[in-house]
Amino acid sequence: MKKNKLNFQNYLVSIITPLFNCEKYIRDTIESVIVQDYTNWEMIIVDDCSDDKSTDVVHEYTTNDNRIQLIINKTNKGAGYCRNLAIKKAKGEFIAFLDSDDIWSPNKLSKHLEFMHKNNSAFSHTSYGYIDDLGNKIMSTFHVSRQPVKYTDLLKRTEISCLTAMYDVRKIGKMYMPHLRKKQDYALWLDILNLGFKSDPLDLELAYYRQRSNSNTSNKFNLIIAHWKFLRFREKISFFKSLYYLSCWMIGGFRKYYLST
Repeated sequence: MKKNKLNFQNYLVSIITPLFNCEKYIRDTIESVIVQDYTNWEMIIVDDCSDDKSTDVVHEYTTNDNRIQLIINKTNKGAGYCRNLAIKKAKGEFIAFLDSDDIWSPNKLSKHLEFMHKNNSAFSHTSYGYIDDLGNKIMSTFHVSRQPVKYTDLLKRTEISCLTAMYDVRKIGKMYMPHLRKKQDYALWLDILNLGFKSDPLDLELAYYRQRSNSNTSNKFNLIIAHWKFLRFREKISFFKSLYYLSCWMIGGFRKYYLST
């Protein structure tokens, strides 16, 4: 264990965080990074024209910790643009993602890096839990697959969540999200896998996704239509294969959100 830590302790991890009107949650997000037992990181937060006090909260941390950077957009560009801007600025050998209302376990980076080091992984993701608006744990843990995830696997089951994904820049190069308002993170994972890489799954609950009460994902029909269009026109998958992958995605979503409560 000590040997592995010494081997990868010099690697800088760049943490990518888009921010928009998350005054209520961003403090918890930043604190979950600050308490990491792996300390060689930089956190690049890109604010997308928040009209609450989100940036005031972040400024409190940038004043006291030079590992935390804040970039403020002049106009609203969307989460994908913010993440890409942060990736462009990133100096780390590893790129990790954490949205401004989610949190990590204190050992997320150390456990994840150790796993990637041991498995010589280019791309990896972990299991995760769910929390509510107040930070209370809800639902059951979402467990990742036992085998490395390939492109076709991810089309069937969207198990790579943004707050758990990490890739090795030395092996893959800097990969950016496509210019989409939605599903840009999912599209990036597919782009990486479509290059022939696999995502190695680490079945440890190292992150927590915040299931917010005002979530916009309540209109399931619109989500289904959007996913169908994504498969057909973004991924250019045939009509019948798109039907197959859409069916798998819907079944997986039902199990994920309704059978895990």
